[in-house]
Amino acid sequence: MTFPGRATRWRALQRIVRLGVACACLAIVSSQAVAARVAVVLSDDATPYQEVYQVIRAYLDDTPHEAVRLYAEGLTPAALNDARLVVAVGVGAAEALAALPERPPVLAILVPRAWYLKTGRARLGSGNRRNLSAIYLDQPFERQALLIRLALPDVRRVGVLLSAEQSSVVNELDSALRAQGLSLVYATLTPDERLITPLEAVLTEADLLLALPDPLVFNRNTAQSLFLTSYRYRDPVLGYSRSLTRAGALLSLHSSPAQIGRQAAEWISSAMQGGTVRLPPPAYPSYFSVSINDQVARSLGFILPPEADLEKRLEGRN
Repeated sequence: MTFPGRATRWRALQRIVRLGVACACLAIVSSQAVAARVAVVLSDDATPYQEVYQVIRAYLDDTPHEAVRLYAEGLTPAALNDARLVVAVGVGAAEALAALPERPPVLAILVPRAWYLKTGRARLGSGNRRNLSAIYLDQPFERQALLIRLALPDVRRVGVLLSAEQSSVVNELDSALRAQGLSLVYATLTPDERLITPLEAVLTEADLLLALPDPLVFNRNTAQSLFLTSYRYRDPVLGYSRSLTRAGALLSLHSSPAQIGRQAAEWISSAMQGGTVRLPPPAYPSYFSVSINDQVARSLGFILPPEADLEKRLEGRN
């Protein structure tokens, strides 16, 4: 048996050291290449927007990426110079980004689907579909229809009041309701029309009023009237936010800012794994909650399953 000489062993050791140093340098370079700045643009200083930012920042703290907070008001192209991806939180932020001549890839979150499809996609897009995406504020109609069937099995006719901006969703909504054995009753609110007339026409025929995130129908000025009128007709309201549950909806299906922030952070981390930002297609929220107003349930005579049970059954069918 022969053994390598001292010179041979030294040369082998040198090669191992050089290879190790090269691999270490490559790892450093790769880490630097992957690390990126993510600009999170908030529509304003409202608590829900701040909560989204805090969740995204906390999630990215465990990655090479850095999240920085900006605001829609006074936003300039220079503020986005080093950003590899921009997250627009709310329609106001998305509109501010759309007004800039150039922008990095954009992920719009907490935006209504109807707004994104009709306005936002065209204004924010740059011809590359993978450079623009959204996580909608809305819940999918299929999930809403299933919740109605699970929580309120006696409901047969679902009423919806739509603005002209939302009228294009009628066929999609009708199809989702029919899949659960429900029928759609709807009216369109025309410009300058008093809300009470089409609302009463819907409530006369419906067993439940489904609220959609349409600011021309549900807003601070109309919410109280909508709830009081629905109570007068003994029709419960299915809302789209916890605040609507507190305001008077029997129950709501919604995604919290923290849940939207979590999904956005997961998308960001995945989209920036390579050298090019590749966003997934626009989608509804993956994470959601059900909230119930027990006082309204007692007043209207409804007995509903617990919130956690409804969430679990919806997740099982998601």
